[in-house]
Amino acid sequence: MRRLGAMPSCVIFLYLTIAHLRFLHRELPANPAGTPLNHRGSQLKLFINGRFLSQKLTGVQRYAAEMVKAIDVLLASEQTPASLRNADWQLLTPADASEKLDLDRIKIRTVGRLHGHAWDQIDLARAAAGGRLISLANSGPVFHRDHIVVIHDAQVFRRPDFFNWRYLAVHRTMGRLLARHASIATVSAFSRGELAEVLNLSATAIPVFPNSAEHFAKTKPDLGIIARLGVQPQKFFLYVGSRTKNKNLSVAIRAMQLLDRADVPLVIVGGDNSKVFQDNSGEGAAGLLLAGRLTDSEIAALYAHASAFVFPSLYEGFGVPPLEAMIFGCPVIASTADAVVETCGDAAAYFRATDAEALKQLMLERLALGAISDQERMRQRDRVTFYSWKKSAKALLDHLAGPANVASAA
Repeated sequence: MRRLGAMPSCVIFLYLTIAHLRFLHRELPANPAGTPLNHRGSQLKLFINGRFLSQKLTGVQRYAAEMVKAIDVLLASEQTPASLRNADWQLLTPADASEKLDLDRIKIRTVGRLHGHAWDQIDLARAAAGGRLISLANSGPVFHRDHIVVIHDAQVFRRPDFFNWRYLAVHRTMGRLLARHASIATVSAFSRGELAEVLNLSATAIPVFPNSAEHFAKTKPDLGIIARLGVQPQKFFLYVGSRTKNKNLSVAIRAMQLLDRADVPLVIVGGDNSKVFQDNSGEGAAGLLLAGRLTDSEIAALYAHASAFVFPSLYEGFGVPPLEAMIFGCPVIASTADAVVETCGDAAAYFRATDAEALKQLMLERLALGAISDQERMRQRDRVTFYSWKKSAKALLDHLAGPANVASAA
């Protein structure tokens, strides 16, 4: 057996956390799924992991926030299973939570002093002991006895080249432990199949609670961004996302080089997470306009006036940005990544993610077609309305109230 001193610090921390949790939970009995009472016969407590409120906002954190708000609305309107209606709902947050949610029925409680994974595995585990726990953002206490965790994709197993070794060590280990000790849920049929295979689970045991983009429909476009960037309406392509390897920005850049149209730039919106992911910046290429981080209102205006939104991802668990673009009537050119096709259906034009020439051809076709047609717009509306936070939240609540079987909102 390797000595602790020879192991990476992240793995040492995980081992010590597991040892602590085995001690912490040694006397806690499991809470039968669906019962309105805990093991002491008192009011059922349902805890939501609020660590996402201390993290930088990405699609995963947005999902968690919107799901919590949708659950709260359902509770307030009593559109919930009877067994959960009078439960004690609490959103447990770390002390460093920077984002706030305005909730009616779900109490918000700050617990513990730790941060990051340590808060998840120690402070949250203690605070949620004796109740049911819902973790919506990929991680949670690995030995909680009544725990459902939404894991959004299987990237750490399928595409290790996207991540640095420390991230892989922690998240692969955590995923396997959660698969053994918690119920796993996810956001798409594609991710359900992937997680079932890599975690050795039955796909029918993994419920699907999809993403949505309907929150973005409330965003009022800030049209001033068009002039500030110096672009012309319907004379630019748009990319929105991080510059991480799975987002495959380099193929969009190569397509722009092949297109060779200085009058039609690619506007790139988003930051860079190369500390976690392997670099995929594409710096220095011609025909690009690096807009950096923008507000939702500015992004909405770009969606509304772009020739097309380009989504070249190599791997996704769902794919929300194309739905955001569709809300504002922006044509979508997307890769054939399985989850992207599942999300976009017949409302996008597709290319193989590694084929820059095919992407260039679709860009040329879009420029020739001009404004989006009524038929295209109808297909977009169908895809956008297919996904709703209320529907996904209701499926989650039905799953919590029912027997251990598939509860999918898809």
